[in-house]
Amino acid sequence: MEKNNGKSRLKQVREALNDQLINGIIPFWKNRGIDGTYGGYLTTYNENGELITEDLDKYIVTQTRMIWGFSVFHQLYPDDPFYLEAAKQGMDFFIRNFWDSKYGGWYWKVNREGAMVDDGKVVYGQSFAIYALAEYYLATGDKTALKYAIKTFDMLQRHCADTFRGGYYENLEPNWTLSEPGFHAGDRKSLDIHMHLMECFTTLYKATEENVHKRRLNEVINVILTHMVNKKIGCGLNQFTLDFKSIPAIAIRRTWNADREEGESIEEPEVTTSYGHNIELVWLLILADKVIGTHPDKDHMEICRKLTDHAIEYGLDEEYGGMFRDGPLDGPALVKDKEFWQNSEALVGFLTMYKETGNEKYLDAFLKVWNFVDKHIFNHELGEWRTLLNRKGKPIDPRIANPWKGFYHSGRSAVESIKRIDAILEEQNQ
Repeated sequence: MEKNNGKSRLKQVREALNDQLINGIIPFWKNRGIDGTYGGYLTTYNENGELITEDLDKYIVTQTRMIWGFSVFHQLYPDDPFYLEAAKQGMDFFIRNFWDSKYGGWYWKVNREGAMVDDGKVVYGQSFAIYALAEYYLATGDKTALKYAIKTFDMLQRHCADTFRGGYYENLEPNWTLSEPGFHAGDRKSLDIHMHLMECFTTLYKATEENVHKRRLNEVINVILTHMVNKKIGCGLNQFTLDFKSIPAIAIRRTWNADREEGESIEEPEVTTSYGHNIELVWLLILADKVIGTHPDKDHMEICRKLTDHAIEYGLDEEYGGMFRDGPLDGPALVKDKEFWQNSEALVGFLTMYKETGNEKYLDAFLKVWNFVDKHIFNHELGEWRTLLNRKGKPIDPRIANPWKGFYHSGRSAVESIKRIDAILEEQNQ
């Protein structure tokens, strides 16, 4: 791709992304997302944008992601008071109803009114609590939010840190004892949850500048790169024993993979890699390096190149565009339907690598994903992303939102992609 053509194409995509964000994603959630009766957020909508009234429980994952998103929008558009109020009421509902006053930490799920439904302690959920609380503090200066973010971090160190083998236990009971093995996953660790710990520790350190948060961030990065990534092949692995032996990935309680009702699946569990997690790891790792003050070219760029190249070779659909879901470590994809979150992460990841390296193949990969997203995943009539499509772009699960999907992926990919396109265009103009 010639440089001028690439620059022109990036400008067009930037305009389209901004339009999707300003005239689609934000209005969709402005008009539907706030629970004006009980507080917090309503996050389940069908393909027509209508509330799914039989599924109104509130999960820690989506409630915190909505707080995070409105906090980000408040920082981007401070003149509109809606975003601050939307984030504040969500934060008030969250602290009032999700905090476990007996054992500490956050419940997994409450009902619409705020009564506890599932008091399990899942580190995935705790990590998003830290992420939202720290971002809310960055947006507002609210010290209560920061206090709870730090308190959650401290509880993870006390109850979940595996001080013998490294990393963190991930699935625990209300009193912080390990869950049963197997489906309850007390015997497993995963790249997914450790990556989100890296994500939330990055934001927490940005908020506090405390050395202990920086040290734990460096530690979790080291765990991921030492134990959870095959550096020779250039991909992450999905699941591990507690001492980091790679094992076949299974559906686990309180995960999207277990809750997903439709789409392709791998019949017999095997050791697999997630193309979405690999490319998400790339841009989150580079972001963590920049927040810490480490130069990614020196420390982590080589593994980022390998992860991205692997995602292009096996995860990118060269024929139809978009990203496949899962496959073996070294071979063609096994699950070829197209889901919202892998494609949103691919947009940011490929753009990040193009910005960092200038290599046109990463821009080409970004555009192939973008074309599929814009044509098939983004519902232009409603202004949000569909959940799951087949390889060619026909909806399998056309819902616009479910208990796991707010605007964390769609909104964040638009915001982060626009940031990177602006930086790339500025560099090219110098």
